[in-house]
Amino acid sequence: MESTHVSIADAAHILNLTPQQVRNLCRSNKLEAEKVGSSWILSKELVENYKTKHNCGTTDDKFHQSEADNDESLFKQPIALSFFSGAMGLDLGIEKAGFKTLLACEVDKACRKTIVKNRPDMALIGDISDYSAKDIREKAGLDQDDEIDLVVGGPPCQAFSTAGNRKGFSDERGNVFLTYIDRILELRPRFAVIENVRGILSAPLKHRPIHKRGKDHPPLEMDELKGGALLYILQKLRENGYGVSFNLYNAANFGTPQKRERVIIIASRDGRKLPYLTPTHSENGEFGLPKWRSFMDAVENLPKTDLNHLNFPEKRLKYYRMLGPGQYWKHLPDDLQREALGKSYFSGGGKTGFLRRLSWDNPSPTLVTHPAMPATDLAHPEENRPLSIEEYKRIQQFPDTWELSGSLIEQYKQIGNAVPVGLGKAVGLLIMNQIQGQKIAGFKDFSYSRYRNTDDVSWEREVNKMLDSFKLQQAV
Repeated sequence: MESTHVSIADAAHILNLTPQQVRNLCRSNKLEAEKVGSSWILSKELVENYKTKHNCGTTDDKFHQSEADNDESLFKQPIALSFFSGAMGLDLGIEKAGFKTLLACEVDKACRKTIVKNRPDMALIGDISDYSAKDIREKAGLDQDDEIDLVVGGPPCQAFSTAGNRKGFSDERGNVFLTYIDRILELRPRFAVIENVRGILSAPLKHRPIHKRGKDHPPLEMDELKGGALLYILQKLRENGYGVSFNLYNAANFGTPQKRERVIIIASRDGRKLPYLTPTHSENGEFGLPKWRSFMDAVENLPKTDLNHLNFPEKRLKYYRMLGPGQYWKHLPDDLQREALGKSYFSGGGKTGFLRRLSWDNPSPTLVTHPAMPATDLAHPEENRPLSIEEYKRIQQFPDTWELSGSLIEQYKQIGNAVPVGLGKAVGLLIMNQIQGQKIAGFKDFSYSRYRNTDDVSWEREVNKMLDSFKLQQAV
């Protein structure tokens, strides 16, 4: 006699499980099923046998398991999808908080090889613009009605970086940012994270080059005012029911041995605004927290030999031999300072990146993608060389076992561009606590960064003041 076939919904009713739990059993081959199109078809007889074997529906629990049949993680572990994944620093952090990343999205060839090398079973896609929300779900092994707990990503930040041309959304990379927002709204995750550089706080929606500003040019339009890009993003998320909060966070406050500041935007589908991240460290032990971790803390047990690193040119080594831990060009004898910097000596700014040795006792400066460029040197405190790949990984809190693909320069770039794992973990823990209904610890008046008006409340207050002033001027 032929077996009667049942749907996922029917099987869920029989097993006293949720439809998503049944799909997970099918995907893991723990429950025999056949996929026809986008739907699973199951044998009712096999479902009944599974119910008997695992005592499904016979207790108050949604699912009863033996120690040998560890299916619980398939059901209860929140899932995440990652975009602009890079070397996966943010993903390693949220995984430490308890999330399971089902899919990564990355176009850089070296980063893709790194992802495949370390996460061979993870779904990996390329340009986000080439995939619809339906495509993304299918690649991640999700059905169209499966719940997605978290979507995370750091869209290319060069479009908003103060070190670049800051073209914002008129830059091709800025347009990819908007595509990411669209995919969030199409996928409808419970929570979404957007990570970016501080420059996004002041980036306009529409960029006008400096040489086209001033008395000989038309006045700026509203879309060209500072903060327009972020205001547009917030508006899109809120119009679609998401509550949004953000702040500028120094990663050193979350256990990273590095002073690196990044904007973290967190959106919640239920319309609530999440609190700020919970710090684990403070600069001088404020709020009873441990002090910031130092470079020494990060590398003290790292092997001293067989490190992979670039080398400084001999003409720079001449000056490094005169500098000690924590020193830079201004600590050279007066008669050598101008010689060491050349024409850069007459440029503005503090030029603290020239001939810079790290201090043993402080966090590292922000890691860059090349530690041996003249204006952004990152030299070992005592050895006459740039920081090594292994030291980069320790500073960004990557496991020593995390394998990087590509050339030496590509490896520096991957780690230098990454989100510190500790900061990613803080993001994951905040959202995990929200999912589980746990109380979220906070510290009133905690200094998350060295800048003012970088949290959502004070930032929007200042931007709205500017907009009101602009509208008043237009009305005159």
